[in-house]
Amino acid sequence: MNEEERYLFDLRGYLVIEDVLPDAELAELNRLMDSQTLAPPGDDTLSARFGGFLAWGEVYRDLLDHDRIMPYLKTVLGDGFRLDHYYGIYMREGTESLRLHGGNTPYDPPEFFQFRDGRMYNGLTVAAWNLTDMGPALGGFCAVPGSHKANYACPESIRAAHAAHEAVVVPEAPAGSVVIFTEALTHGTAAWKAEYQRRSLLFKYSPGQQSWSANYTQPPEGVDLTPRQRLLFEQPYFNSRRSLFDGEQG
Repeated sequence: MNEEERYLFDLRGYLVIEDVLPDAELAELNRLMDSQTLAPPGDDTLSARFGGFLAWGEVYRDLLDHDRIMPYLKTVLGDGFRLDHYYGIYMREGTESLRLHGGNTPYDPPEFFQFRDGRMYNGLTVAAWNLTDMGPALGGFCAVPGSHKANYACPESIRAAHAAHEAVVVPEAPAGSVVIFTEALTHGTAAWKAEYQRRSLLFKYSPGQQSWSANYTQPPEGVDLTPRQRLLFEQPYFNSRRSLFDGEQG
């Protein structure tokens, strides 16, 4: 991250990185998704999820440790982080919102944000790849900026109002962009308003010594992974954890 990006992530708890995917890669990701036999999206975001896409093609697996995103994740999580779990979200026009959840208070051990000795430390952290445009007029990711450092719990009045409340922001996130956010942030999903599908791929990473999920994510069967991608599937531990950055010390 550059100086401005570090400041904005620390301030807001999320960062939108635009133009990560070139048009050709974006088109191939959408083409491969179109070729699957996915059931139509449901009415709510929990039923509008899908998995298994790491087996759809190398272009999907490349997102695991994409060169544009890994330096950001290293800044947020330190070296040696691991893939905790992942899934995709697709929404049709009218798919309902997902409630606001997360936040610094009350404290949740696997989902935290701390700042010590000149750097940030995060628990579960998300890199959300956007295959279609999202934004205030369309729906998608929403959050209460700064709530990853809030000393009071999110009031029920804000949770009930959701994206209609002035404290909740639905950032512009064009196709090809990535939203990186800490799960310590109060966040959710705004109802989908666009005529086309929302398509997002969420990779959730944890510090190397912890796991949010009781079930450790396994690498996809029958596909080739690079050495660094295989490291991302290691189980949680701390001592002598191997670097994800070619021997560079994090």
